[in-house]
Amino acid sequence: MAKAILHQGKQKRIAGGHPWIYRTEIKEIVGSFEPGDIVEVFDYRDKFVGKGYINPASQITIRIMTRNPLEEVNEEFFRRRITAAWNYRQRVVKDTNSCRVIFGEADFLPALIVDKFGDYLSVQTLALGIDVHKETIIRLLYEIVQPRGIYERNDVTVRKIEGLPLITGFIGEPFDPKVVIHENGLKFVVDLEGGQKTGYFLDQRENRLALQGLVKGGRVLDCFCHTGTFSMYAAKFGAREVLGLDIAASALETARANAQLNGYGDICSFKETNSFDELRAMEKSGEQFELVVLDPPAFTKSKGAVKGAIRGYKEINLRGMKLIPPGGFLVTCSCSYHMKEELFLETVLDAGRDAGRELRLVELRRQAKDHPMLLASPESHYLKCMILQVF
Repeated sequence: MAKAILHQGKQKRIAGGHPWIYRTEIKEIVGSFEPGDIVEVFDYRDKFVGKGYINPASQITIRIMTRNPLEEVNEEFFRRRITAAWNYRQRVVKDTNSCRVIFGEADFLPALIVDKFGDYLSVQTLALGIDVHKETIIRLLYEIVQPRGIYERNDVTVRKIEGLPLITGFIGEPFDPKVVIHENGLKFVVDLEGGQKTGYFLDQRENRLALQGLVKGGRVLDCFCHTGTFSMYAAKFGAREVLGLDIAASALETARANAQLNGYGDICSFKETNSFDELRAMEKSGEQFELVVLDPPAFTKSKGAVKGAIRGYKEINLRGMKLIPPGGFLVTCSCSYHMKEELFLETVLDAGRDAGRELRLVELRRQAKDHPMLLASPESHYLKCMILQVF
């Protein structure tokens, strides 16, 4: 097994539990290896740090799989890790037949994402070192989770950096990729083949429940509504009218199907539009909503784009606040890891000042429990959800 030796001063973050080792942190590699192989990692004093898979083509050159020098990365290793991940979900996930089964680094299986939608799984292997073991992983998922079928969603551009092709399709026998899932008494259509990410945003499940008690009898605006999940919860919890906005016609088609499926076709309506433009137009026309949801896609995927993201978040929050009567509520989210929680709070506060509104924080929420956060890996904490009362 090849041996990677870290530069002096670069070991603290890694030894502290972070699973990523960047190219610039490696002093030298002793021994031969093939991309995707498991290598041992040592600090500059020759102290063992861990074992991980290596890919020199990636800036994240090594991802740690184990910190036990005696543990081999083989089929039994994957069986233990997948079983542990599945057992954890069975303890913390309630009132749904869908969840994230494996959340990459947070489940000590870097770059592996597995989502369960009803009886089916959606799988992503996002790095060469985990893709090498895909056949073993699929076999174990059938053994441990026992799905009726698996769909591969390896159409993520990060795979190109790893030198991997973009692939989608059934693994094994084909099935209808449009699956109806159950979540907190609601039904949702999930398109494993054509939906965003792996087909559906599971990470907001617990945050959607937080609408209870805030929407009864009110008018609700759901911006960037995608397939209308927040909209369905608003209707379930007693909103008299819900309007969802999104730019994607296909997502809105599913949103309308979800409204019919749950019996809320007369409460929920959807409009194909740019949410930024529509918020400005609604402000000019004097529209009012007792609760506004802002759940946009990530405005930044890099540190260098944070300033632009701040402007985007400030704009939509300012516009959203202006549509809310005094005492109404704003549910505002960011799924950008680089938009840190404290910075997000500051940005929304600035938006409130510019809008001439006072804000009271009701709740500060994060991602659902099936998306646990590894404290040593801040990248695993990406979702922020603020519930504010606006005065």
